[in-house]
Amino acid sequence: MLEVLRTRFVSHPHRHVGARWEQVAERLAERPEALRTLELLEASDGEPDVVGVDEQSGVVTFYDCSVESPAGRRSLCLDEEALRGRKRNPPRASAVGEATAAGVRLMGEEEYHHLQSLGEFDLRTSTWLATPPALRALGGALFGDRRYGRVFVYHNGADSYYASRGWRGVLEV
Repeated sequence: MLEVLRTRFVSHPHRHVGARWEQVAERLAERPEALRTLELLEASDGEPDVVGVDEQSGVVTFYDCSVESPAGRRSLCLDEEALRGRKRNPPRASAVGEATAAGVRLMGEEEYHHLQSLGEFDLRTSTWLATPPALRALGGALFGDRRYGRVFVYHNGADSYYASRGWRGVLEV
């Protein structure tokens, strides 16, 4: 897994300007549980990569950087509440539930915009995003994609699910 991460790190230097691989490798060596989490993200086609290293704290931030929403994480509603409320044709799981089980959190709206500043993602798919509690309390949820050369963040019912909508994780190590 370290070799996969190193190769991706070297192949996409624009995602982590100023970061050094040695910093990342050292941080992962100190936290082997994070490497297991990254293996889970990789196994579901997430293609995790470093998107930043905080120089003061040393925290390394990874995002799922697969061009499309990870194939192994699609056709899910937003969260467990939406999953329980779906009486007919429920999906197999929820995005929040899977992310939590993997040891990461869903990408938020600002993080999604940051990801999209690093390349063009979700041209044919979409990604569930962490949703503010006030919106979620009304039954809504946020998701994002890129269409027509623009990044869109918009809403849907939290209990909806589509074959092309998945989730992207954020891991801070």
